[in-house]
Formats: sequence, C-alpha cells, structure tokens
Amino acid sequence: MKTSNPARRSEQSRQAILSAAFDLVAESGYARLTIEAIAARAGVGKQTIYRWWPSKGAVLVDAFLSRTSDEEGGLALPDTGDLGADLRLVLRAIVDEHNDPRLDTMTRALIVESLNDPAINTEITARIMEPHLEATRERLRGAQRAGQVAEDADLSVAVELLYGPVHHRWMLRTAPLTHEYADTVVEFALRALRVA
Repeated sequence: MKTSNPARRSEQSRQAILSAAFDLVAESGYARLTIEAIAARAGVGKQTIYRWWPSKGAVLVDAFLSRTSDEEGGLALPDTGDLGADLRLVLRAIVDEHNDPRLDTMTRALIVESLNDPAINTEITARIMEPHLEATRERLRGAQRAGQVAEDADLSVAVELLYGPVHHRWMLRTAPLTHEYADTVVEFALRALRVA
C-alpha cells in the first residue's frame, strides 16, 4: 500500500489556497473575500489556512508573490549594457501587470489592506516592494560603474523617478497606461540621471 507524502500534501494544499485566494479576489473583490470562502474553494479546513497565515491579507501577499516571482524567487533586472532598453523592458512589464485585470484587482486589494493593517504594510514593503527597488538600485549601480549614470545620483530617488509616475497613473487612472508612456518615463528619468 502506497502512503502519501505529508510534505507533498502540505505543498499541494498551500498552492490550492493561494490559487483560491487569487481567483476569489478577482471574482468578487477584496471586501467580500473571506477565509471561509478560500478554504471552501481550496478544499481545506479553515484551520489549515490559519496555521500558515494570520489573515486574508497575509494570504494575498503570498498569492501575489506566487504569481509574480520567478521560480527561484530571485529578482534581477536585465543587464544588456543598454540601460535605457533594460529599464524600458522592466517598466513595460509593470504596465502589462497593471493592465492584467486579475493582477490589477489583486494589487489594488493589497494596497487597500496595507493602508489598514500595519503588519500587512510591513510584509508588502519587505517582501514585494523593497526587493524590487533594491534590484533596480543594483542595476543602476552597475550603470554608475559603467559611466552611464552620474556617480552622485541618489539611487533611492532614481527608483522613485522610474516607478512613481507609472504607479501614480495606474492608481489614480488619470490616463491610459501604455508602453509608450513607460518609455517616456524612462527617457525623462535617464535625462536626470546621466553624467553631466
């Protein structure tokens, strides 16, 4: 008789929970999402969810990461030697994510939750935002070493110059979020960062 592997069963349950949370928030929105609904959709008990996550917001953080991180969980920006091309590629990918209705709904839900729950805000900052910002700063450091970015450029401000306008337009829906807009943001940021 074959016995099932508890670790494998546990990972299957975890993935089912993350998929259920992602699907449910896309279908009915964050306000109507409940741990009970996630458990029912995933085919697990509520206690299984509470054993791994303290709240539905915490489940959503992991669900978001499961959809947006690579298999190794690492982050690195492309480095082709052409900083502008690399940054355009990254910002265009962010535009595509924001224009994906399912990821849009999930991201907006996480932002709302982070405004209401300091613990979730800390999780989002530490696990989603800061790794991405640091990967961008590291790419800009490489560009500084190559003489493509001024040595005295404040790289923390630089990443805000790159990502801030895109997130502002997406968040407030002030105008269409397009690849052309992302390219323009990169162009303006690079003008500010280039060696005089």
